[in-house]
Amino acid sequence: MRRYLLVLDMDLLAADEQLGLEPISYLLARQQEQPSEVVVLSLADHRQARLPALELLLAVGASFTKFPVASQPDHDTGAAAEHRMHLAVRHLRVIGCHASGFISDDDLVTAVRTETRVHHYDQVILAAGRQRGTWLARALRRDPARRLRPRLGRRLIVFPLAPRVPHLTPGPSP
Repeated sequence: MRRYLLVLDMDLLAADEQLGLEPISYLLARQQEQPSEVVVLSLADHRQARLPALELLLAVGASFTKFPVASQPDHDTGAAAEHRMHLAVRHLRVIGCHASGFISDDDLVTAVRTETRVHHYDQVILAAGRQRGTWLARALRRDPARRLRPRLGRRLIVFPLAPRVPHLTPGPSP
């Protein structure tokens, strides 16, 4: 049985809709080849509620009609992550996967590194749209996918919510 770690920071069906059904189709195809176990890692990163300092500085210097805002302080990110995890597990069981899940309040890179040190996964699938990294991190090659690639290599599958970039497309990389 192949084991997959599916990393989510948004609802699986919402991510799947934005990605043209790629994550679900990918897992369904693997399930048809061989029975699969999927562990859903739902991120409840409380730091995503804060805006990056650079965005705040840019907003102050620009003439925006609306100041950028973060999520509401009363929004329970832990409950949202738990709900997201339960929905994803339910959807994965419908397509025939053995599915379970857990929640992490660490950032994406730390959570994935910790989990892959403790458990073996044949592939780690990132379907985390809000965790792509800032433009500066991508420019400096410090975005989450590039930080994880050296350790995971071809086992890292990335479904970006942005326009396709050759080095970040799903599947093995050269």
